[in-house]
Amino acid sequence: MSVRDRTTLAVPPQPQDFPDSPLSLAFRQPLMLGVFLPLQTGGWSQSTLPRGTDWTFDYNLELTRRAEDFGFDIAFGLSQWLPKGGFGGASRYRENFLDPFVSAVALASATRSILLLGTIHALYGPWHPLHVAKFLATADHVSGGRFGANIVTGYADTEPAMFGMTRPEHDRRYAMADEFVSVAKDLWAGEDNLTFEGEHWSLQEAYVSPRPAFGRPVLVSASGSPAGFAYAGRHSDIVFISSPAGEQIEDALAALPAHVRAVKEAALAQGREVRVIINPTVVSRPTSAEAHAYYRAIQDHADLESIGAFQSRHAAGDSRSWLEHTARGRAVGGHLHVVGSPDEVAEQLDRLHATGVDGVQLTFYDYLPDLDHFGSAILPLLEEAGLRKPVPPAGERYAAGARTARQGGAS
Repeated sequence: MSVRDRTTLAVPPQPQDFPDSPLSLAFRQPLMLGVFLPLQTGGWSQSTLPRGTDWTFDYNLELTRRAEDFGFDIAFGLSQWLPKGGFGGASRYRENFLDPFVSAVALASATRSILLLGTIHALYGPWHPLHVAKFLATADHVSGGRFGANIVTGYADTEPAMFGMTRPEHDRRYAMADEFVSVAKDLWAGEDNLTFEGEHWSLQEAYVSPRPAFGRPVLVSASGSPAGFAYAGRHSDIVFISSPAGEQIEDALAALPAHVRAVKEAALAQGREVRVIINPTVVSRPTSAEAHAYYRAIQDHADLESIGAFQSRHAAGDSRSWLEHTARGRAVGGHLHVVGSPDEVAEQLDRLHATGVDGVQLTFYDYLPDLDHFGSAILPLLEEAGLRKPVPPAGERYAAGARTARQGGAS
């Protein structure tokens, strides 16, 4: 029996310590590409302009497979807990909402090379580090090492109330998440049965096997606060940020270098490195005029009732993100807006990368046709600019990754 306290918990290798892990392969791209899945009614955009975006699993499966065919590195979805009707309005925004963790596991079994991240509100209800360690180790084997967890702590006081809980104070939530993930990491290391008596969780003779193929699953977090950055510096491989200056690209480009630097310096203080990803909504058409007309049309159909409900909920929480975003910006969605012809979009993404951002998790208004436009018209320009390295077809990537997972898998 191994009795450990917080200072002696074991730490497994990181996925990026394995040169051929799926995460390491993604990290070789100058600009990582992800798709932020619309697992909820309305996706990311609170507008009534007609479109085909759908929350159903079949739609998201087709979307993920197309992103994989284009060589995208990551796919995952948002997690929220909402009352009947979601945010309401004409669009009944986010009324239907597939669980992103369960969806990611299902998508992992139906794809071959793309990384799948399952978002988990780790502090809600009866979640325990032993649950998460076992579930993620299983998902890791389902996916051949292509699975990870986006660990979130929640900001809205209405969500923990659904579980009969009271929301802990902001920085305390990150202290709780730190203990939670530290325990899970010890279980993934698998040195011995774990007996642990912590401030928030206890375990007796706990063990997880089989263990992940590449040390541990990929770990991701999202934050805009110093406490969140410190947590990410200790545990996360990828950190999702929002624009600290609102959704307009020029404002974001001016504010992002210092913001990104703060995230990366928090990791360096822990002797680690992290990659930073932001979520732009790309609105593009063959010409600049067509793209800006599309952009205005989305805004002109803003679902103001659902936007008002969203902004009220956000204001009542204690999130440090999305503070400068406007109502018309919410109609389009995303942390910032990248609008224009293919050449203009490629140029804006190049400037975004120059701020220190390592990747983009893309959202679209009409997902499937807009993703196809991005892949066929914009992706080649990113390759020409050196922002993307061409990738082999998904089948070849899968075959290489499966061989590596079998060779690196732990018992």
